[in-house]
Amino acid sequence: MAMLLCAGCGRSFPSSEPRWRCNCGGHLRLKTSGMFQLAEVSKRPPAIWRYSEALGLEHPHSAITLGEVSTPLISGEWGDLPVHFKLDFLCPTGSFKDRGSAVMVSKLREWGITEIVEDSSGNAGASVAAYAAAGGIRANLYIPASASAGKAAQIGIYGAKLVKVAGTREDTTLAALEAAEHSFYASHNWSPFFVAGLKTLAYEMAEQLGWRAPDWVIAPVGGGGLILGLYSGFQDLLGAGMIRNMPRLVAVQACQCAPVYHAWRANLEDVPGIEQKETIAEGISIARPVKGRDVLQAIRSTGGLVRIVSDEEIWKALAALGRKGIYVEPTAAAAPAALDGLQRDGIVGPNDILVVELTGSGLKATEKIAEHCRLGSSSG
Repeated sequence: MAMLLCAGCGRSFPSSEPRWRCNCGGHLRLKTSGMFQLAEVSKRPPAIWRYSEALGLEHPHSAITLGEVSTPLISGEWGDLPVHFKLDFLCPTGSFKDRGSAVMVSKLREWGITEIVEDSSGNAGASVAAYAAAGGIRANLYIPASASAGKAAQIGIYGAKLVKVAGTREDTTLAALEAAEHSFYASHNWSPFFVAGLKTLAYEMAEQLGWRAPDWVIAPVGGGGLILGLYSGFQDLLGAGMIRNMPRLVAVQACQCAPVYHAWRANLEDVPGIEQKETIAEGISIARPVKGRDVLQAIRSTGGLVRIVSDEEIWKALAALGRKGIYVEPTAAAAPAALDGLQRDGIVGPNDILVVELTGSGLKATEKIAEHCRLGSSSG
């Protein structure tokens, strides 16, 4: 049986017991005892549930699904640098968060939870709301008042109760925590089952590369769940002998809100909170990630690094992706925005296998993108 282990005090809990954190206040890590077999995986439909043995569910056959399938991994170039783009914005609700939501909300239903509270800058909220609707769970979603109108509309159309909170992203979390005193806090930033769902991204990448690990995986980081999912997934594969090496992880943050970057540069063990500034990459604007210590450990143990990019670099990368036929939101464009600097500094080269994770659809932020394009045309 899977177990939940506290990252703070080390206490363990059975995964059959509903809880989102330890009594000491520490976040929980999921320890599973199962792993899928390659011979079996190849016989199953191309969806995240083909890896069900590693996801911590007791009844994966009754999992909540919206038809999520393996997302494409396409070959391309960035300048003269060969890269692979992982098109995770093609998940059912338009973002990679569906991987985590599908597993987390399925576990909530296993626990018998009927009502939840979640806070999000948009994508996670939309994803959780969708899977909660599919699973018959009432959802109360708290989002910043500044969140994209499209994301707010998406959350509302799934039937969730939408609460817009004035102030910072952290103010939104505090409001949700207060509401969670009367409901279950199904936070994507806290849930170990959300991270378990994100492991499927690592499994898919390796499978699509012929059960090889890339040399580098470049992904945006805010709360850190994506980096932790990648790290845990590739660890699983390495431990099972399915790949020969761990990829090096590059976590990318926006200059205006880069607590992981500053902690990494200062060689700190944990990520202290910072004062965030407004950035177009709203999905990674997290002033103090809950699992900061784990995120730093994951990056360092793979020989990875953290990079920062400006809003100007993000807009430039978004436009460059568009000219390749790829339409993503600004947060997703943060990852490719780091490629120029990585190549210029001699960190990555043409012989490396590079995978760039593209997290969210441009349809999520069309209003902001259109405004940027309009202003750009006016100034030109």
